Amino acid sequence: MNISTEFYNQSIVRLPKSGQHILGHQDEKSIVVYQAYKDSIADFAVKNQYLGGSDYSYNRMSWIKPNFLWMMYRCGWAKKENQERVLAFWVDKIDFESILKEAVLSSFNQKYYDNNDQWKNELNSKEVRLQWDPDHDPFGNKVERRAIQLGLKGNVLQKFGREHVKQIDDITDFVKQQRQLLESNQLDKLLVPVETVFKMTDSKQNERIGIE
Repeated sequence: MNISTEFYNQSIVRLPKSGQHILGHQDEKSIVVYQAYKDSIADFAVKNQYLGGSDYSYNRMSWIKPNFLWMMYRCGWAKKENQERVLAFWVDKIDFESILKEAVLSSFNQKYYDNNDQWKNELNSKEVRLQWDPDHDPFGNKVERRAIQLGLKGNVLQKFGREHVKQIDDITDFVKQQRQLLESNQLDKLLVPVETVFKMTDSKQNERIGIE
């Protein structure tokens, strides 16, 4: 696996305990986001290094998640139906920022929008949905910190799946190995990707979507 890891118990000491943060595995140029698929979609993506094939639809919204443990909560550590394969997508940070700049909160919040009509207009005109959800520990329990997920559709999804993705890694074996540790109560041995806080270069854009 191309993603560096650390013990989970080390990560919880290092990462913020509360607030709304984008946590992701990063290098100087790229950030990793995750999605889980059934075998046929995952096989095509890994072989061809882009999203496509007869079973993948660009006509639906697809949700990407930069936070590993949020992805594990969502896919049940690769045990949920049609989410048995977990893929890591390497995306240039400049492209990830371009997606965030198109993001609209999936529900109205007067902290970020002047009125309901302004929010609805953006919701109808833009192709990225943003949700702040409770982050979770490895066992699926909610924690105080909130994590982000991004729903992509239309041209943004096409660009992400065919152009923005620079590398696709299948990390399913790693996920299963860590799941076995959890199931045998060996939390002290659990490994997770090394994640750090990501912020956009424009502070006003961070404020616009609720990044703290």
